[in-house]
Amino acid sequence: MSKVKKATEVKKKAAAKPALKKSTIKKPIIKKKADKKVLKEKFEKEPAKKKAEKAPVKKISAKQKNELVDLIVKGMQEVKAIDITVMDLREIKNSIADYFVICSGNSNTQIDAIAESVDKEVYKAIKQNPWHKEGKENKEWILIDYVDVVAHVFNKDRREFFSLEELWGDATITHID
Repeated sequence: MSKVKKATEVKKKAAAKPALKKSTIKKPIIKKKADKKVLKEKFEKEPAKKKAEKAPVKKISAKQKNELVDLIVKGMQEVKAIDITVMDLREIKNSIADYFVICSGNSNTQIDAIAESVDKEVYKAIKQNPWHKEGKENKEWILIDYVDVVAHVFNKDRREFFSLEELWGDATITHID
C-alpha cells in the first residue's frame, strides 16, 4: 500500500469512531440537604482573602492635631530618639499632611522601638491607630501615617540622604531638644 492510501484509511477509521463525551466526570447522587451543603463547600473555590482593612479616617480639629503631634514627640522621646523635628506644612499649598514629625535612631532595633513607642503612646492617649505604616521590614525609614500628621523614623544615614527638611524648605521647622 502506498502512503496516500494508508493515510486515507486512517482518516476513515477516525471518522467512524464515536465521538467522546465532553464530560466523563459523574456527579454524585445527593440524598440529603446536609450532603448537598458539604459537597458545595468542598467543591467551591475558596473566597479571596480580604486585605487588611485600614482604620477609618477621622476629621480632627487643629487642637487635636497639635495634641497628636505632642503625643508623637513624647513617644519618640520615651526611647531616646535623636534630632526630633516638627515641620508645620499647613501654609504650603498642596502639602500631603499638616505636620511631619521626623526623628532619627542609631540602630535598627532603636528605629523599631521608636516606631512602636509612637504607636503605643498615641493609642494609649487617644485610642487612634495609624491609617498606614510603611518600612517596618527594612527598618531604615519607618513611616507612620495618621493622615494629618505623619511621623518619620529614620536611620541616620537615610535621613541625611533624603533630607526632608530641605525638600520641604518652606515649612515652619521646630527642633525639639
